[in-house]
Amino acid sequence: MSAPPITHLSRSLILLLAMVSALGPVAMQILLPGVPIIKESFQVSTGVAQLTLSLSMAAIALATLAYGPLSDRYGRRPVLILGMSIAVVGSLLCIVAPTIELLIAGRFVQAAGGAVGMVVARAIVRDVYDARESASVIATLVMVMVVMPMLSPALGGELMVRYDWHAVFYLVAAISTVLVGMLWLQLPETLREPVPFSGVKDLVHTYHGLWQDRLFRGYSLCVAFVSVVFFAFISAAPEIMVSVLHRPATEYGYYFIIVPLGFMAGNYITRHYGRRLGIHRMIDYGSRLSILGITLALLLQALGFTHPAALFLPVALAILGNGITLPNAQAGALNAAPKMAGSASGLTGFMQMAFSAVAAQGVALIFNGTVYPMLVLMLGAAVVSLLSFRMLVAED
Repeated sequence: MSAPPITHLSRSLILLLAMVSALGPVAMQILLPGVPIIKESFQVSTGVAQLTLSLSMAAIALATLAYGPLSDRYGRRPVLILGMSIAVVGSLLCIVAPTIELLIAGRFVQAAGGAVGMVVARAIVRDVYDARESASVIATLVMVMVVMPMLSPALGGELMVRYDWHAVFYLVAAISTVLVGMLWLQLPETLREPVPFSGVKDLVHTYHGLWQDRLFRGYSLCVAFVSVVFFAFISAAPEIMVSVLHRPATEYGYYFIIVPLGFMAGNYITRHYGRRLGIHRMIDYGSRLSILGITLALLLQALGFTHPAALFLPVALAILGNGITLPNAQAGALNAAPKMAGSASGLTGFMQMAFSAVAAQGVALIFNGTVYPMLVLMLGAAVVSLLSFRMLVAED
């Protein structure tokens, strides 16, 4: 006799899912300050050392495609525990890696394992709640998943200054191990009806079917381009702070605090007003706020305001809009295919990471010594996000 369906997630379980969701991005970004140290430690070029980061992003993007269908077939609980266990193994490989090649391989395994939370946690929420309620809960997951990685480079830098780069992987291994134990003890199975899955052919068929769905396509493109706005900024802002605004690198961290505060404010608005207004109105309002913030930043730059606040404050307004749009669009994508929530979450997560990776590389290629290429790219992504929603998603 099967257990009755879960109808509610406790606050502690939501917090646990949020921490699991954040592990992949945290593990990827906590090493950011350590790339020069790793370069010197292994006596390799900057390009080779950079692979410890770029291939981590690739691993997350690819792994998200697999975890969704697997969790639809075998259940959320076993797949989530398996992925987190893989993250532990990858972290241990990094600790003992004697060569840069093995360190890169360990990072790839670590990131691939940590990516499981980004996919399965959202699917669990959609298993339990309807579209409007899930948007509110997903807002909490997204907030933790975005804010914790923002803070992790500072923590990683402190660990490497006080100890060495191995300390970062000891910490991630310890956190991953604790999370595996907590999932084993606390996480119930929420999948009500398994979806058959027999291999790559089924995976391709599933994702093709999802992409053919107009609603899913609109929501997922909205999610992807909202993410581009954020990643384009965080990849270019440190260089702009130093070479364009002529401020010391230490100031970047202080001004950057404004950005996650904006995102948290957007998530707060979603949690408290999302059920009343509905996901369509929230996506529309959030997208328009993002466009307004980026346009304001462009206007201030054109008027000659070069103080960092003239860039960071309007961008924080744009990211506040992202904090409203993102959880609602993600909930909409999952609701478009509720019986395949894991696969829908996986494909949406892949698009987020793949589009963001291209944007992060692209903004570096088009940098011309001013803030305009970054802001124009951000504005274009925000507009495309809104258009994807308006043109493909049916209005209530």
